[in-house]
Amino acid sequence: MTPFTYERAADPAAAARAAAQPGARFIAGGTNLLDLMKLQIEKPVHLVDVSRLPLNQIEATQEGGVRIGAMVRNSDLAADMRIRRDYAVLSRALLAGASGQLRNMATTGGNLLQRTRCNYFYTPGLPCNKREPGSGCAALNGQNRMNAVLGGSEQCIAVHPSDMAVAMRVLDAQVETINADGQRRVIPIADFHRLPGNTPQQDHNLVPGELITSVVLPPPVKGVQIYRKVRDRASYAFALVAVAAIVDKQNGQIASAKFALGGVAPKPWRVAAAEQALSGGDIHQAADALLAGAQGHGGNDFKIDLARRTLHAVLTQV
Repeated sequence: MTPFTYERAADPAAAARAAAQPGARFIAGGTNLLDLMKLQIEKPVHLVDVSRLPLNQIEATQEGGVRIGAMVRNSDLAADMRIRRDYAVLSRALLAGASGQLRNMATTGGNLLQRTRCNYFYTPGLPCNKREPGSGCAALNGQNRMNAVLGGSEQCIAVHPSDMAVAMRVLDAQVETINADGQRRVIPIADFHRLPGNTPQQDHNLVPGELITSVVLPPPVKGVQIYRKVRDRASYAFALVAVAAIVDKQNGQIASAKFALGGVAPKPWRVAAAEQALSGGDIHQAADALLAGAQGHGGNDFKIDLARRTLHAVLTQV
């Protein structure tokens, strides 16, 4: 392991200033970062511990929503009565992810920032533009069963692994941050993660040292909330395809719906045109819009049909 220095942040602003220095990284639960350090994929020279900052509360907002501190553990968030009652899709997505032990350590902010689990990203010595820009993407013509069929590029077809982020996307969450200058901003979850394009090494739109302080959910909306995850085994496995949905029915017909896919793209995948198409009651047309431009790469061709079938199953089970 590469030697590094360590400090425990006193407050969010101080943490942001410390982490803005070259080679610095935040650490909280550490469930992803420590694995990457052991593999020499991440080589921070300085770690800024934010785990003890007072960002571990779940609070009601004046607007009728909920503010979730960045240090709230995944297990605590999934078990919170307000989340279970008003944002069930989020609770279910969290419980579908990882294992109980990891959920007890993983934080809300860290979950959003976790890196891809693409086999080539995790294998130093093999080409990976996300790990080593300009080296190539071995997944394009390699073992790509778990990789993206939407939103990828010739530079990268890695998927974002988070279940929580897919639920956050369908809930229209907003990410609150603070930077090294003490300035705060709010980033819609739709704009938080990046598609690879020509810069696959950049997973998100945070600047160096910018710290997630909380995630805000808007007031709950009417409808049945569902999270369905299709995976190779019943637990402790990443999604082949996941669907987060909020479906409102009237007189036995779908009046409106919001839905997003996980496991198929470099970020949670949601398409407004697909939701508009569903308002006419045509699930097949909605699926066509959601999967427009989908492209398999051999080993993951099945994901396109699997995504279509999973969306159909979710929307018809309500």
